[in-house]
Amino acid sequence: MTQTAGAGPSRSSFLGEVKEAVTPRATLLVLGVIVLQLLFIASYVGALHHPKLRDAPFGVVAPPAVAERAVTRLERLPDSPLDPRAVADEATARRQITDREIDGALIVNPAGGDTLLVASGGGTVLATTLESLISRLEEAEGRTVRTVDVAPASRQDFDGLSSFYVVVGWCVGGYLCASILAISAGARPADPRRAAIRIGAMALVSLVGGLGGAVIVGPVLGALPGSVAALWGLGALVTFAVGVATLALQGLFGIVGIGLAILLVVIAGNPSAGGAFPLPMLPPFWAAIGPALPPGAGTWTARSIAYFEGNAVLGPLLVLSAWALAGIVVTMLSAVAHRGRHGAEPPARAP
Repeated sequence: MTQTAGAGPSRSSFLGEVKEAVTPRATLLVLGVIVLQLLFIASYVGALHHPKLRDAPFGVVAPPAVAERAVTRLERLPDSPLDPRAVADEATARRQITDREIDGALIVNPAGGDTLLVASGGGTVLATTLESLISRLEEAEGRTVRTVDVAPASRQDFDGLSSFYVVVGWCVGGYLCASILAISAGARPADPRRAAIRIGAMALVSLVGGLGGAVIVGPVLGALPGSVAALWGLGALVTFAVGVATLALQGLFGIVGIGLAILLVVIAGNPSAGGAFPLPMLPPFWAAIGPALPPGAGTWTARSIAYFEGNAVLGPLLVLSAWALAGIVVTMLSAVAHRGRHGAEPPARAP
């Protein structure tokens, strides 16, 4: 009787401790983490488990009649690996590759001995995949082909991945800095003044982090050629865009905004950035969203700076600028709304 009577209170006490230790809010956050975990696995494995060339822009240089037949044949390849088009001459093909309008080109010599132009600076995997595909086609026709790398990746840039990794580092710096501000002083800034201080802090961090990343991948490691100043500017913009976007999400959704930032930047953005596999090798969904997210826009721009004379960067820079501008506007507006709901807080509180 004594043991039975004691068992009830013990169980009750244990359940009470569980309820105190695991609050409903904590339970929801844990469930959110599990969802992010599963989305991470689905996104990375979904994007990268089976790379397949799709509709890669590809030029054909040949006499008119030969070019027409070659383009038609390439268009009819199973699963549409190429998006071929006739190009006037080899010089134009080289220029279009440097301008990032096409990923490669085949120079057909009617007398025999064709030439394949590729650009490993845009992704070594893409260049080798094009080489393998065209070599098989040429061999099937009893022809030979030699490969010329128009924009070769640095020997210190294995598989052309350094551009992607430095951008990932800048993105991590952006959302971690914004997250630290939220953890140390509250997810939602108390008023517009404090929101402006957070944005200013992000700008300072972005300038320092952008310079540090550019120096590390450039002069220190020699992984990326190209202008250190241009990479610095890109790094500052990427870090700031991700940082203020995270601030904006925190302003709207509180601490949950950090998870949403991870969802956008890490789970959706990284596998779709064209890092491990350039965009023509990603599944359609990831290839579509990649250029609109900071990791994809940053990776494209970093490669352009390093290997393509800074060409074709206007669109990605506008994407990053849009994220930065939207982040600033939403952060300030959410601070105004927060002050309106709760009133001004004591100015002694840290920003």
